[in-house]
Amino acid sequence: MKKNKLFAMLAVAALSVSMVGCGSGSTGSTSSSGSSGSTASTSGGANSTKPLVWFNRQPSNSSTGELDMTALNFNDSTYYVGFDANQGAELQGQMVMDYIKANAATIDRNGDGVIGYVLAIGDIGHNDSIARTRGVREALGTGVEASGSTDASPAGTNTDGSASVVKDATVDIDGTTYTIRELASQEMKNSAGATWDAATAGNAIGTWSASFGDEIDVVVSNNDGMGMSMFNAWAKDNKVPTFGYDANSDAVAAIAEGYGGTISQHADVQAYLTLRVLRNALDGVDVDTGIGTADDAGNQLEEGVDYRYSEEERSYYALNVAVTADNYQDFTDSTKVYDKVSKQLDSSSSPEKKVWLDIYNASDNFLSSTYQPLLENYDDLLNLKVDYIGGDGQTESNITNRLGNPSEYDAFAINMVKTDNASSYTSILQQ
Repeated sequence: MKKNKLFAMLAVAALSVSMVGCGSGSTGSTSSSGSSGSTASTSGGANSTKPLVWFNRQPSNSSTGELDMTALNFNDSTYYVGFDANQGAELQGQMVMDYIKANAATIDRNGDGVIGYVLAIGDIGHNDSIARTRGVREALGTGVEASGSTDASPAGTNTDGSASVVKDATVDIDGTTYTIRELASQEMKNSAGATWDAATAGNAIGTWSASFGDEIDVVVSNNDGMGMSMFNAWAKDNKVPTFGYDANSDAVAAIAEGYGGTISQHADVQAYLTLRVLRNALDGVDVDTGIGTADDAGNQLEEGVDYRYSEEERSYYALNVAVTADNYQDFTDSTKVYDKVSKQLDSSSSPEKKVWLDIYNASDNFLSSTYQPLLENYDDLLNLKVDYIGGDGQTESNITNRLGNPSEYDAFAINMVKTDNASSYTSILQQ
């Protein structure tokens, strides 16, 4: 099936560098803003009743993480699809800690008894970034409580261990006590305002290594885009293990060259769910069809293994898998459809429908090189004709300006630039 790809030329050269947003698709606070429960809140014309899926960036308050339940209850066919950020964050933190315990004697590069790590933070206002920072700090014991949860603020430079947002931890390994210290961390935001910026991460590791390079024993990143930038710029040549998130193809391949590991957020499941919930709504069948319940073609996921569903949050969350030297060869093709849901739907019962779908940043590594190719594979299987719209990663208007005729479409899949901005899209659908 021919697909229309309407990607805009990006005007800002800095955005040509691959970035990972990462991943936003997270589990937010169960507190609600606006309307709550499962009662739809829509008023408006025909477009306001069409199926809508928010994906990758969950409608929420970027400062508090509080879910925007008004957006999640826009109509009776509105859902969110992402991944379980807290479960993934815990996995990443444990993966780093397991590596340290298994290799402490060899990775303490200057032999000072301090396992020093640096941390690339994607977006200080993004739920996924916050969760991953907390996950690493909690697993390593370097977290400090703030307002009832682990502080996820950047520490700046902390080579002396005096920062207030993190603390030194100790761990006994084979009879030796080591200190674990977050030497430095910062938000990777470029001069144009784009976050999760790979180039900024590459520059940061250059600055850090020039100042205290022999103290850096581990590199940790909120995503693989930034992680690979630091790995290629410095860590690979200096044999410093680097840990990221997203299981991007280049990061998975780099595990053979010393990249420590990454987390697969089951993009194949996320992409399928993004389009499947729309397909089910368009067909007027139960939303669980082809998800927790087999469809006529035999497609079915396993709840608790592949995903979990929160009825309260109207959200589907794919479950994560740690990817290390032990299993990375199973993840080398990140764009392969998931075998459990790879069967073609019958066009007589699921006729072709047209979907408007945007990617918040056409230069985002994970979304453009992994998520969209998966969507393109699934749209054929689900008999959906999808118009793919690529944003600039900075402004909602760059995307919403291309939603000028919503009546042309049967359903919508929206990936916002900022999680606070759901109303920028719903206001158009309500006109």
